[in-house]
Amino acid sequence: MNIYSAGFHSVYGSGYRVCKKTEIGRYVLIFTKSRGHFEFEGVSAVLPAGTAVIYGGGYVRSYGADSEPFVCDWIDFDGENDGEFLDSLELSMNRPIRFADGDFISGLIRNIAEEFYSISSRRVKMLDNLLKTLLVKLSETGIRRDNSQLSADPHYSSLIDLRAKIYRNPQMKWNVDSMAADVNMSRSYFQHLYSEVFGVSCMTDVISGKIEKAKEILSETGCTVSQAASMCGYDNEEHFMRQFKKIVGVTPTKYRQGKR
Repeated sequence: MNIYSAGFHSVYGSGYRVCKKTEIGRYVLIFTKSRGHFEFEGVSAVLPAGTAVIYGGGYVRSYGADSEPFVCDWIDFDGENDGEFLDSLELSMNRPIRFADGDFISGLIRNIAEEFYSISSRRVKMLDNLLKTLLVKLSETGIRRDNSQLSADPHYSSLIDLRAKIYRNPQMKWNVDSMAADVNMSRSYFQHLYSEVFGVSCMTDVISGKIEKAKEILSETGCTVSQAASMCGYDNEEHFMRQFKKIVGVTPTKYRQGKR
């Protein structure tokens, strides 16, 4: 998937209005942070804060402010090379999706916007992970439509921040206790909720972040394998090499040779 633009907590003055056809093959996600006036196929609706709408290609998106400013988060993206993934989600398109706790969704969009405008060498990978997480949660709420306990959990936005921190800092000595403390949860509840939200264990994510960083170092720098291991938080080079081969399928040296 490709993100063309993104915004977090954008504020539009009274009288602001959008009436524009969404490009074919593109999607525009709007998440309200205030009351907004929307129109769906000629039917007007006043949507409260904490409402998401995903506009599909070809659909006219019509929304804006009244006498008060309109505040929203938004993402303009496409589904290139991920058609099967998007189809599997059965997203609720061109209609409101209401959330009990908007902090979770807004936190995801904030991270996406920050990463989109960053110059990080891992920007593309991070954006793909964050956008897919966002769409999965939108899908779950759209299907269940019952303000489920999961989507209302107040810890969700903290988990999103933590995951971004893990991927940005692979050199840190992450462990379950330190991560649970970071988000003020008990060890057992943290492990359970992390797996529920992201579909993988927290330590699997930590290892993935380290290996992705190692691949970047081996591909783009002249650092030795030992230096790459150290930069990714490994004290033991042999352990790093075993873990790298298990996940990537080849040794660090062969991986580097294949990138030349």
